[in-house]
Amino acid sequence: MTTVGIDSSSLKPLSNSEKVPSPTAGYDQNVNASRIPYDDLEHSKATEVGKGGVGTTQRRLNRRHVTFIGIGGGIGTGLFIGTGSALAKAGPAGLFMAFVVVGAVLWCVMEGLGEMATLIPQAGTFPHYATRFIDPAVGFTLAISYGYCYTIAIASEVSAAALVVSYWTDITPAVVITIALVLIFAINIMNVRFFGETEVVSSSIKVICFIGLIIVSLVITLGGAPNHDRIGFRYWRDPGAFTDYNGITGSKGHFLGFLSALINASFSFIGVETVVIAAAETVNPHKYLPKATRRVTYRIAAFYILGALLIGMIIPYNDPNLSSGTGNANSSPWVLGIKKAGIPALDSIINACILISAWSAGNSYCYIGARIIVAMSIDGQLPKIFQKTNKSGVPYYAVIFSFLFGPLAYLSLGSGGAAQAFSWILSLSTIAGLLAWMTLSICFIRFYAACKAQGLDRNTLPYKGRFQPYAAWIGAIGSLIITLISGFSVFLKGNWNTSDFIANYIGIPIYIIPFVLWKLSKRTSFRKASEIDLWSGRFDPSEAPEEHPPTTWWGKFLDWIF
Repeated sequence: MTTVGIDSSSLKPLSNSEKVPSPTAGYDQNVNASRIPYDDLEHSKATEVGKGGVGTTQRRLNRRHVTFIGIGGGIGTGLFIGTGSALAKAGPAGLFMAFVVVGAVLWCVMEGLGEMATLIPQAGTFPHYATRFIDPAVGFTLAISYGYCYTIAIASEVSAAALVVSYWTDITPAVVITIALVLIFAINIMNVRFFGETEVVSSSIKVICFIGLIIVSLVITLGGAPNHDRIGFRYWRDPGAFTDYNGITGSKGHFLGFLSALINASFSFIGVETVVIAAAETVNPHKYLPKATRRVTYRIAAFYILGALLIGMIIPYNDPNLSSGTGNANSSPWVLGIKKAGIPALDSIINACILISAWSAGNSYCYIGARIIVAMSIDGQLPKIFQKTNKSGVPYYAVIFSFLFGPLAYLSLGSGGAAQAFSWILSLSTIAGLLAWMTLSICFIRFYAACKAQGLDRNTLPYKGRFQPYAAWIGAIGSLIITLISGFSVFLKGNWNTSDFIANYIGIPIYIIPFVLWKLSKRTSFRKASEIDLWSGRFDPSEAPEEHPPTTWWGKFLDWIF
């Protein structure tokens, strides 16, 4: 292959002394990388398994798949149901402000993550970047914390699906759980394109449903419902824009309500970042990932922020059904607002969307868990057997291991200790996601420092994140703050509850302990900016299929959408 902008004969091969053996990271880091410019594809392209995060999965996901994987990861039960309890705790203004703040933090995280994933689109991405740019011990602990969060969440989402079905029928939840698990395993063990197409269908349904809810909500607020009551911002005045959290009046109670909604909003947003997990299986990451990073973030932020505003307009925060905890359409603020306006028949449609959301999330979590396992194997943190793929590029051992957490859904059928322990495990999701956001932002900060130390001009990269490194610092600090305040309510007077304290904060030691154990056992070292590997594992754009830009207005519109 011909290199661009450099005489390859002038490159001096690196001696062994110029390479840093990194058995705990799974690849050799090139500390003399300044000799290799970005566009020297001969020396930087991904060719060898285990080098620079390169795995044996195959690039079969196109632009449409990548876009909808991102959308599907961000629209789940949190949007349709979880916003109700947040509204009850914070009021419409507190809810809206919380979603704006968390949306801003997520945007900052995605800008840095998109730049790294576009440049080095390899297996698992998250733990590999932490291993590569910070310390192998950080990569290990991120993989444990984040991977465990998502594999265990397979069970929680399948359990939620069974609960949603109970809205229509008294069928035993075990039947629903079994069907859902069989479908999840079948889709994940097949060619990854089947997973991509499933995400396209399920995400399309969720998006259409949500757009419909926005339109209906606007009609209600403007007086177009059967009761012809023009609501506008009435509920912002009566009962008010903020709640008195835990009975605390004044600005202090309002602020605490906002903090509680901040945690709910974080739970709802977590999952948007998973679009880059598919980087190693994306046909053309240089083109698709930047689009997915920019547009998915904007769309999700618009969905949630606009949704939070409209929810506070169609239902008052003191409606007792908002905190009923049924887990189906009966707890959805959308359904409650629509029923209050006298519009019949939409509750079952929304409940069907909630069911699809729950199952689709479980399906995505199995995929994410498997790819995290693959990344750990490639980086030398799990046995190499998890790297094995079949002829379709599916890491079947990793998929099976990830799926094994799914049957924990049957614990939700029990009562007493097992069911209570299971609910504690579910609370790890928000903390693990926030800690992942923090870690990924730190990854970019180290990546940015390495670019400066090694003289790499970020303007030459296929995607350059905006407002960096300031955005990364906001993402890291913002995620850390939300993590630390996640269980603040137990510290209020008369609110102490040991089980709630453990449920809210056990995710922090789960993040710290693996780091300490790996650090001590493997004697890993912090990556110096001048020694960070910025070169191996890059994507060779010549391997991407030839694409023809659209010429019609409809084709250009679809190209903008996808």
